[in-house]
Amino acid sequence: MILIERTSVMNFDNAIRGARNPMNSWARMDSSFDENGAFVFGQNDLDLAKRLARAGSDHRKFLRQIFVSVDITAPLYWWKEFDTYKVGTVANSTSTMHKIHVKAFSREDFSCDRLDEGGLAALDALINYLEGERVRFVADKSDKQAWHNMIQLLPSSFNQMRTVTLNYENLINIYYARRTHKLAEWHTLCDWILSLPYAADLIAVKEDQI
Repeated sequence: MILIERTSVMNFDNAIRGARNPMNSWARMDSSFDENGAFVFGQNDLDLAKRLARAGSDHRKFLRQIFVSVDITAPLYWWKEFDTYKVGTVANSTSTMHKIHVKAFSREDFSCDRLDEGGLAALDALINYLEGERVRFVADKSDKQAWHNMIQLLPSSFNQMRTVTLNYENLINIYYARRTHKLAEWHTLCDWILSLPYAADLIAVKEDQI
């Protein structure tokens, strides 16, 4: 299970202006903003952006200046893989350490959509145990054993929300590395990547692999 919300894409205008710095070609800039404040590439700028994006990472540095902010809720086992992309990314997460005890445990807190009946029964048993330890800790905050039992038995299917900042260069790397991954969460994220503004031109840059 993965939930992707509150996407914001920023800084197209500054990024493409910087892309023109090496050739002092600012006079050819023809991009603008529409009536809703959304950035719209002009033909000159889009042609340049596409050429640079397809020329390789050394030539498309401007993509590192196109920023994406998004809230992602996903299981811990997925976040463990996402952390491979820490270079150029920032993430602030909800706190398991500080807030694990503030609400009752339920199935909705876990990614369990692909478990069979046996797996769900095992998860339900663990949820019941965790909830008992949570109640015990809420009743007596000095009972650190109950807190440790929750933290150390929390399964990797537990869902965590993080506010993540990336850039278009990160997204190229993620898309081509993970679009055929066996975890369904990666397929959902890659579909989201392709839905971003100008993704077909600036992210899906390996034309024979789209």
